[in-house]
Amino acid sequence: MRLVVGRIGRAHGIRGDVAVDVRTDDPEARFADGSVLETDPAGAGPLTVSSTRRHSGRLLVRFKGVAGRDAAERLRGTLLLVDSAEIAPLDDPDEFHDHELVGLYAVTTDGEPVGTVEDVLHHAQDVLVITTPEGGEVLVPFVAALVPEVDVAGGRIVLDPPPGLLDLAD
Repeated sequence: MRLVVGRIGRAHGIRGDVAVDVRTDDPEARFADGSVLETDPAGAGPLTVSSTRRHSGRLLVRFKGVAGRDAAERLRGTLLLVDSAEIAPLDDPDEFHDHELVGLYAVTTDGEPVGTVEDVLHHAQDVLVITTPEGGEVLVPFVAALVPEVDVAGGRIVLDPPPGLLDLAD
């Protein structure tokens, strides 16, 4: 699975630097010198990071082979991607990357099927978006009280929903 780690914004200066809208919690690793990033659209890359720096709170990146403002400006809007297999698992057994949760099958503590995790929303509270077998959608706050078990290797999560939470899918 390919994961978005950034989006190229406008060119900065005349030497080919671009501002990057960072979409990863580990920009130092993803944008380290020598890192190779896939792109969407694919024809724009792959891009190899030659240098990075911070300027006015933004990450500025220079890619090998991108010389000059015009070449940098042509990259504007390009998504920067990595393969999820390249991302190391987290040390905390109670924390998960989104790509580890998407695709897990959800059941209740009683074994009743709920559906499949389709997305993870990050607002004030992390929320699992679960699609039911009937095509409905259930939003479940991703907290231990409601999601007591996550078995990534087994491909499932267990939900302990309060009365009425799962009825919203109808």
